[in-house]
Amino acid sequence: MKQFFLTVLGVFTGLILFIIVIPMVLIIAAAASSGTPATPANSVLELDLREGLTDQVSTNPFAAFGGSGLSVVGIVDTLAQAEKDAQVKVLLVRLPEAGLSPAAADEIRQSIRRFRAAGKVVIAHSQGFMPVGTVISSYMVGASASELWMQNTASFQATGFSANSVFLGRAFEKYGVNAQFEQRYEYKNAVNEFTQSDYTGPHREAMTAWMTSIYDSAIANAASDRKVAAPALKTTIEAGPYSAQQALSLKLVDKIGQVEEAEAEAKRRAGRGSDIIEFSDYASSKGERTGSGRDAIAIVGGEGAIMTGTGGSSTFGGGSSIYSDRTAEAIYDAIEDSAVKAIVFRVSSPGGSPEASEQILAAVRAARAAGKPVVISMGDYAASGGYWISSEADWIVAQPSTLTGSIGVFGGKFVVSEALGRFGVDLRGLSVGGDYSDAFSPSSAFTEGQRAAFSASMDRTYEEFVQRVATGRKIPIARVREIARGRVWTGAQGKTLGLVDQLGGLTEAIGKARELANIPADQSVRYKRFPTPQSPWEALSEVFGVQSEAAQALVALGGVMADPQTRAVMSRIQTERLRGQGASVLADQPLP
Repeated sequence: MKQFFLTVLGVFTGLILFIIVIPMVLIIAAAASSGTPATPANSVLELDLREGLTDQVSTNPFAAFGGSGLSVVGIVDTLAQAEKDAQVKVLLVRLPEAGLSPAAADEIRQSIRRFRAAGKVVIAHSQGFMPVGTVISSYMVGASASELWMQNTASFQATGFSANSVFLGRAFEKYGVNAQFEQRYEYKNAVNEFTQSDYTGPHREAMTAWMTSIYDSAIANAASDRKVAAPALKTTIEAGPYSAQQALSLKLVDKIGQVEEAEAEAKRRAGRGSDIIEFSDYASSKGERTGSGRDAIAIVGGEGAIMTGTGGSSTFGGGSSIYSDRTAEAIYDAIEDSAVKAIVFRVSSPGGSPEASEQILAAVRAARAAGKPVVISMGDYAASGGYWISSEADWIVAQPSTLTGSIGVFGGKFVVSEALGRFGVDLRGLSVGGDYSDAFSPSSAFTEGQRAAFSASMDRTYEEFVQRVATGRKIPIARVREIARGRVWTGAQGKTLGLVDQLGGLTEAIGKARELANIPADQSVRYKRFPTPQSPWEALSEVFGVQSEAAQALVALGGVMADPQTRAVMSRIQTERLRGQGASVLADQPLP
């Protein structure tokens, strides 16, 4: 009987795969068979930043559902190749009307400056800068170009930096939801959205401080690139908004024109017979940088919320998360690779599970014990659990606008029995065992003993976090407690506090890794990425199990779908999923 049901399940799964996967494979195979032409002479790369970015290229071949496919690390990698490619003459950047993530904007700006330093032209085009969120970061990227264009009907409304928080305290009180949370300590502000109706003093203080740091950094960078004084640029920007013509007269932009006109100018600057190539097509044709040489530097990726497990259930369309088993295994694989002399661990995470964070940190310790230096490269976030896994590395590199720190912990539950009772729904609970067995039941509030036990666990986790920072950063534990308390800092602020060693991105982290591994600057080096990308067959096997008859039947498709061009098509679209549970070392939510 069991075999019968397994066979039925296999047939059912096979039908689903036949209906969904086979057509997809045929489309991909057709795309792959067409081939990617060599880069033509006098090429213009067109980089469209309007559809959103992830931090890293996904290793999941089925993550390509619902996104632009662009990643910050991918852009850095591709521009590093393009700056050395004699065929590529010009970069055309399409700017978003809303904001870019500040740290992503920092890293893209740095790549653009390196591209320009190679003697190449960058033209940026904007269809307006809207007064939302981090739009000042979009302007900063545009200001780094050789020329910044703006559409004639667009408005320049990048007059500052704004953020909003939703507080549910009054609503929960009105509708009978009891939010019972512990936080360590007053700056661990994620809890406030459930318990308060407005910013607390520490919440307002911390947010204002890091927002000001990001804003001032963006203004300073834009002023440097536009060759004007930062105070003068700040005064001009804050006196807006402006029409496109006014922005031109104030020298906030260089030219007014439609994007087609900017494209024509880019082609003219590229030279005779020039053509425009989509950034993703060029990236696919080049692939990831591999370098050359005897020695290698491992690049380990981690993006999203930190949680235990392998992530095997999220194959189809799953977003990015840092799974402790998979990430720790990637670090151990790099340790065991004799060619690897140092590890660059790219972290972009607002935090998550303390247990998962500690498992990953143990792998970092193992790498150092094996004589392989570990350099952290922080992306948008490396806060809370993201800082936990970074804390004991040899060196930490962060962007000025990276959100980091948040050395603290929170946890709790929602008691919803009263709220449901108002709708005639009665929630009741039963338990056996000790008093703590139903501590997290949503049907009743913590008992006095449960609350005391839970509070003690929060204290232990907080002290463990503080101890790891003190050990890794060589800061007296009393000082760590002063700068911790759950407070979020920017990378620039973190550097002054000793939480960060150097400002920069992946390029700077690789440079430091070479130095710590004693690899001469003039010696070629290879880049090895961990975890290695899964083939579609490996991903399918992970979901359905190697004993699934339906999955086994797809092995013939593995050859087609494992093709590098096929993987390039599949990996164009990325998504992000954040998840946390129980006691979490999780920072505030990402910026809009």
